[in-house]
Amino acid sequence: MRVPLIAGNWKMNGSLALVEQFGQAFSKANLSSSIDMAILPPLPYLAAAQTAFEETPLWLGAQTVNPEPSGAYTGEVSASMLSEFGVRYVLVGHSERRSLYYEDDQAVLARTQAILNAGLTPILCVGETLAERDEGRTEAIVLNQVKAVFDALDARERQHVVIAYEPVWAIGTGRTATPEQAQAVHAAIRACLGDYDEQMASTLRLLYGGSMKRENAAELLAQPDIDGGLIGGASLKVDDFLAICQSVG
Repeated sequence: MRVPLIAGNWKMNGSLALVEQFGQAFSKANLSSSIDMAILPPLPYLAAAQTAFEETPLWLGAQTVNPEPSGAYTGEVSASMLSEFGVRYVLVGHSERRSLYYEDDQAVLARTQAILNAGLTPILCVGETLAERDEGRTEAIVLNQVKAVFDALDARERQHVVIAYEPVWAIGTGRTATPEQAQAVHAAIRACLGDYDEQMASTLRLLYGGSMKRENAAELLAQPDIDGGLIGGASLKVDDFLAICQSVG
């Protein structure tokens, strides 16, 4: 049984006031205990969120990490530092990190290993651009990104990864893959995972991360291989994020 995960990626948005709003709303919310929920705020808000979320079902996540344990890396943060703030999930390989900060497959792998070594859970993001989709290369691009990490992990490590499929063309554009399109890619990812281990493939959680919102969440989450969502803009609105969490069947 795969426990659904709804994770909100605030990106470079939010405020102390918003952290408090989420803490207050989710401390009173009537939510299923059979769902995991997480907020990934900007790094400066981790301490405030750790306190605000203490009496809520919300887990805490981070948006990036440096693969090194410590050192002269001005402006960076290590996995062990994140763990001190109660962080459970860490994004790795998000399309914006790949495109804006030139994190290639090797950098994504190094960060994934650092997250795992700290006892945290990486959310590995994979996805294709519009040009790559139009060229019919979606499956090749996505599965190559998965294999770049999973080929280097051992069997124990693989089972602790969450994968988020985020079609780059559907992030922040208002465009969303149809449930059928999203399901097809998720099914291909799960089949690829089966080449490593069928049991691991059946239990690993796959999230959809392309403009999921309250209006389309239920239909996307009803797909057999979609186990949750990596939520962008909608995670900045308490009511919208709460509605998505409540839409999990």
